[in-house]
Amino acid sequence: MSTAAPPPAGLPAVESTIAGLRSRLDAVRAEGRTIALVPTMGSLHDGHLALVDRARETADVVLVSIFVNPLQFGPTEDFDRYPRDLEADRAALAGRGVDAVFAPAVDEMYPTGPVQTRVTAGPVGGMFEGRSRPGHFDGMLTVVAKLLAITQPHVVVFGEKDAQQVFLVQRMVRDLDIRTRVDVVETVRADDGLALSSRNAYLDERQRRAARSIPDALEAAQSAADRGIDAVLAAAQGVLMGAEGVELDYIAVVRPDTFQPVDDDHRGPARALIAARVGSTRLIDTALLHLG
Repeated sequence: MSTAAPPPAGLPAVESTIAGLRSRLDAVRAEGRTIALVPTMGSLHDGHLALVDRARETADVVLVSIFVNPLQFGPTEDFDRYPRDLEADRAALAGRGVDAVFAPAVDEMYPTGPVQTRVTAGPVGGMFEGRSRPGHFDGMLTVVAKLLAITQPHVVVFGEKDAQQVFLVQRMVRDLDIRTRVDVVETVRADDGLALSSRNAYLDERQRRAARSIPDALEAAQSAADRGIDAVLAAAQGVLMGAEGVELDYIAVVRPDTFQPVDDDHRGPARALIAARVGSTRLIDTALLHLG
């Protein structure tokens, strides 16, 4: 049985150890109930809460993990300053039907230091985000594999905004015959169109206005999609090149089924990807297209 103290009324219980969480979930499975996992790094916003709501619709028991995973951060990235506030996150989850929060320390997940056995993302993991953040996807897949092994959920829920991450998780689950279904929730946006992200908190007012060019570029790409890939790229780049304070990392259009760049004569479904830096904050976004 779990040794965690009962939570205050309305707040989800917290498990900080793998043994305690497994004990709790063993009891759930013994009762024949289904489990949905929502993996997060905390600093929860409405985008995360949409994932929680989907999990609540698809399973009897909802588990949210909160773990800032050092394996997926590069040496010059924002691991140390990434926002962490467990009690604020618990408050955000109150009343949303979350049964427990798994919030392990780094030495609980990696008790002997960085793990020697890792999941590798393959060629797709070295493209786009992987090219800009070497090793990121290996670290992400490794921690997701650990979370799935620890919790053995029936469903795991991710957000569409992290499209390359979702593609790689879906492929890992398929390749390794993991008995978990991957559900994907549409990107949640603020009133100004910016995709919700924990890193939006780094933006000041001027940078926030500049960042609006990223969803604007995706809208321009969608509007140009019936004219083919060259028109899509030109439309999106035109918006971003005119945005003061926005440094484009990449813009790409890929096949949703392979995540490979589309051919010049591609017709049909495609996914546009944008990564850009606004000040010191790196943002990503995505949208589906239908190239005509």
